[in-house]
Amino acid sequence: PTWETWDEQPGDLLIELDPGMAFGTGTHETTAMCISLIEEYYKGGKLLDVGTGSGILAIAALKLGAGRALGVDIDPQAVQSSRDNAAQNAVQADFYLPGELPDVETDVVVANILANPLRMLGALLTRHVRVGGRIVLSGILQEQAEEIRTLYQQWFEMDAPVFDDGWTCLSGRKR
Repeated sequence: PTWETWDEQPGDLLIELDPGMAFGTGTHETTAMCISLIEEYYKGGKLLDVGTGSGILAIAALKLGAGRALGVDIDPQAVQSSRDNAAQNAVQADFYLPGELPDVETDVVVANILANPLRMLGALLTRHVRVGGRIVLSGILQEQAEEIRTLYQQWFEMDAPVFDDGWTCLSGRKR
């Protein structure tokens, strides 16, 4: 967050943002897990951040070498905060409301939202991932992990879950 100071170390990726009314300062365990998996799996190309909030994951992907990053959120204030945060971090990302999002197929879809929206959006999220592409899902409580993992196995070869302080991050490769 812009109001905090950090002792930046060599190799650190510093992203400064002001979430405004949007969700996401980048300090939550789910965000950190998502960024780690983006860094591990993302080799360029295109990323879609669903439920972008402050835009942190799209911005991180661009700073890690993404060719293009898009974000979508149901909250107009989140879309504006994401645009402002991208500009503050000198990256070009495209942020949309759901009805504005182009019909794109991406290399990675990341959704750091809650389990219930992930249940409802499974088929829609899958449509935006190219065959062989990756999905990264978080905002899932540890006790919800197996249910969400099982749901997404119909479309993806799911990896082992990653856990941090009661939260889960799931990922998989699209068949």
